[in-house]
Parts: sequence; C-alpha cells; structure tokens
Amino acid sequence: MVITYQGGECFKISFGDVTLAFNPISKKSKLTPAKFGSDVALVTMNHPDFNGVEQVAHGNKQPFVISGPGEYEVGTVTVRGFGVKTTFDKKVRYNTIYQVRLEDINIIFLGALSEPEIDPKILGEFGDVDILFVPIGGDEVLEVPQASKLAVKLEAKLIIPMHYDSKALKEFLKEESAESVKPIDKLTIKKREVSAMEGEIVVLAA
Repeated sequence: MVITYQGGECFKISFGDVTLAFNPISKKSKLTPAKFGSDVALVTMNHPDFNGVEQVAHGNKQPFVISGPGEYEVGTVTVRGFGVKTTFDKKVRYNTIYQVRLEDINIIFLGALSEPEIDPKILGEFGDVDILFVPIGGDEVLEVPQASKLAVKLEAKLIIPMHYDSKALKEFLKEESAESVKPIDKLTIKKREVSAMEGEIVVLAA
C-alpha cells in the first residue's frame, strides 16, 4: 500500500492497480487541487475542500463515488460510512467517518471532525484500528489535544495527521513526544509492518 498526501484532507492510496482518493479538493476550493485517476472517491462532506470528484477522474479511471453513510463493496475494497454532525465553514453539516478495509488493513478516516466525542455505538464498530487519519488544525476541526486524546482512545497503530498548518503540526508532534518525526513524500507499508506499530506518527508532505 502506498499513501501520498495532496494537502487539506486529500490523500491518494494505491495498492496493486487500485487507487482510492479521500476528500479530493475541488477547483472551487481555496486549496490547491491535485489531479489523478482513482477507482473509488470518498467524500466526507459536501464542501469544495473535500468534494472535487472531477479532479480524480482521469484517463480510463472514473471513480465510484462514496459520499455518505452506508456500506459499500467495490472490488476488493470494503467501506462503511458513519454520519456525524459537525460544524464547518460556520454551518452545521454532516461529516462522514469512513472505515475502509483493504489488504487486511483497517483504516479509519475521520474527515472534518469538529468534536472529539463520537457515539460509542460507532466506536464499537471500528475494531482494531490500523491506520487513523485525524484532523489536527483546530478552528473548525479538532484541536491538537482533542486529536491526540482521540487517537489514544482509538488505540490506532499508525496515526497520520491532516488538515493543519505548520504551527498545529509542531504542536501535535510535541503533544505526541514525536518532535523528531520529519515529513516524508510517501508511505509504503504492509499489514505486518502496521501490526508491529503502537501509536506511531507518520507525517506526509503535501
């Protein structure tokens, strides 16, 4: 599995000849959109920062779009979406937390989560979390201490921060006693490598 970061909350995950896009950035966003082909596009919220599905349709890849709660199977990818209320861009909206299973790796993608309290019924569905994508930027998503506590609560083996500026990232790494962690361009990882981790932090460069 290869994971790369495109800024904001946009990630590209590739395994074999399958590519997933999480929260692709729209051309209408103030953020810089990335262009690549994907087989599945997951949108946590209907907002230009996250719903640029047109940006991840490229060449012969036209993505199957998942944009809300429910259960989905696309080839070897299994997805479950859980809707939670959140506040973003000064509006009350619905954010979808995604649980994605592929290559026997259990991924939790929190999206633009503004409150650290998640319904225990939803938490109970997650199981053992291998990789957690967590927003840390504050303002309209989780503040650093909230994000850190939630990552501990979920007992994630590997934590990948998103939706941050340089100040929030510095604070998060300090909170996690991981000041020595440096951004990398991409993460290539296998199930057995994740299984050996215990709350490790990986920062991906946009």
